[in-house]
Amino acid sequence: QESSIELETTFECCREDFEAAHERLYGFTHPQRELELVAARVSCEGLAAAAASEEEDEPPAPAGDPGKTGRVFFAGSWQEARQLEGAFLPVGESLCGPAVAASEYHTVFVEPGWTASRQTCGHILLEQAVSGSPLPERAQAAQPDPVRLEIFHQHFASIAEEMGVALERSAVSTNVRERLDFSCAIFDSCGGLVANAPHIPVHLGAMGECVRQVAREVSSISPGDVIVSNDPFLGGSHLPDVTVITPVFEPAGELLFYTANRAHHAEIGGMRPGSMPPDSKNLAEEGVLIRCFKVIDGGRNCFAELGELLRSGPWPSRSPRENIADIEAQVAANKAGSRRLDELIAACGRETVLGYMGHIQAAARRLMELQIERLDPARKEFEDELDDGTRIVLKLERCERGVRLDFTGTSGVLGNNFNATPAIVSSAVLYCFRCLVESDIPLNAGVLEPLEIILPECFLNPPAAADPAECAAVSAGNVETSQRIVDAIFGALGAVAASQGTMNNLLFGNEDFGYYETIAGGAGAGAGFSGADGVHTHMTNTRITDPEVLERRYPVRLHRFCLRPGSGGAGENRGGDGIVREIEFLDQVEVSILSQRRSKGPYGLAGGEAGQPGRNLLRRAGQADWEELPGVAAFSTK
Repeated sequence: QESSIELETTFECCREDFEAAHERLYGFTHPQRELELVAARVSCEGLAAAAASEEEDEPPAPAGDPGKTGRVFFAGSWQEARQLEGAFLPVGESLCGPAVAASEYHTVFVEPGWTASRQTCGHILLEQAVSGSPLPERAQAAQPDPVRLEIFHQHFASIAEEMGVALERSAVSTNVRERLDFSCAIFDSCGGLVANAPHIPVHLGAMGECVRQVAREVSSISPGDVIVSNDPFLGGSHLPDVTVITPVFEPAGELLFYTANRAHHAEIGGMRPGSMPPDSKNLAEEGVLIRCFKVIDGGRNCFAELGELLRSGPWPSRSPRENIADIEAQVAANKAGSRRLDELIAACGRETVLGYMGHIQAAARRLMELQIERLDPARKEFEDELDDGTRIVLKLERCERGVRLDFTGTSGVLGNNFNATPAIVSSAVLYCFRCLVESDIPLNAGVLEPLEIILPECFLNPPAAADPAECAAVSAGNVETSQRIVDAIFGALGAVAASQGTMNNLLFGNEDFGYYETIAGGAGAGAGFSGADGVHTHMTNTRITDPEVLERRYPVRLHRFCLRPGSGGAGENRGGDGIVREIEFLDQVEVSILSQRRSKGPYGLAGGEAGQPGRNLLRRAGQADWEELPGVAAFSTK
């Protein structure tokens, strides 16, 4: 009994330590939620019979030539540095930076303003010899140093990646935590993309427009505010994609940055579980609309009010607790990015950070302009059709600004949910032209500056309305139409054959949960290379849920998940093969499928054959034969 009490007390201490660490890392906790213990590490301590002293360690090898020096490149300039080769420092000797101490197993670089000394136990101790930052005098932002330009680019990108890690670790839903269906990025004070992590392309180009429009819609943005929006007509994509925006102010009160992320919530209401009903006719039928909601208002927590919103309307969310938990994680991810930006400004100075932010965007613009100069100046036209005959018409030509993409002639606003928004078109354009640049340039707002998009009212630009019931349905536009816009752009450029041209969206659930996944396919071939087999292509970049996680959390059994041999188009360079995924449903659920390229396969390039069309097949219990389903379908397992 005494041992049991001690064990319970130990676990209670574990909870306190866990919640303290969670609060420190992510800015919030779930005190009422059960903790799942995944792994435990037991440590045993005791006294050895004869403890060896530090002085009895093996003596260090003799040091290298103390007079040898060499040149090292550090912080933007070449510097003379002392070099010790073959061994480390003798005990008691100090080495002032810049210096390099190397042995067979280790290399230690001592930065300027630091010293290294060997301890009796063999450790190397690094100490800062002078106060202040070890970086050299702050560079003048007007004349960017190429090395520091790359350093700042990588620094901004690493902050966005750290935001993604924080979101992945603190989210609850399978869609965010396992499939990684989210994107994180940093924006300047005007909403221009500065840097992003390598997440979902269809999110990244659209989020900047969302930041800009939300900033215009919200009457006042103050320190401590965090704004949530999923409005497709305010720079969003479709209702399941929830964007969280956090302004970053300097202490004096000036707005410097925005940190933002967009995550796909597998359930946010609507006519059918999964919030992407194949038969929706207007936005209201697709779920709960969140328009510029301050989930944190000047530091005040408003999650209770957000929960009420998620439970409201004719088709409320089926998983409001999970929505709230994931949005809390999204808020925490932005907080992590904001904290890192504050640290960067404190270390390098406000003017330097903002200056190099502008230089990074300008560098991307110059590289894109150089790429545009290499394009054939002749006007190019391309037309592609969705499975129902809806046309995407593109005229691409050089212009004074750079390149003009004119979608005049595209089919009008649709009565189904394949309508897209201008933000999605911008995402596709940004992605395609970034792919044309072979060098490793940052994906930011500078890439879009030389590009002019002409987008009349059509199914790629439906009109907005105050009432969601009067807005066009858009749930498939983000996932399906975006892929076909990419195919049209690459087709006009003659850059690469069409890829799968769909995300193969599968959704199922009931009144208690919703699940969503996109299924991979084949990538298109190009000059000198074949297409990849069984990968997510172009505007999607998610994982697919592991079979063990899928079967443990949901009432399904995965029977087959393999390549579809020979489905890629034949040619000198073959197109990538698609995927076969066979799932058995073990309980009553509502199932939805949103897919394309079922009536006509992806086009080939330069005489290459088209790929095979995809197929959706259903076999009900007691049936021997498979039933062919259309590309857009819904059914119940009852």
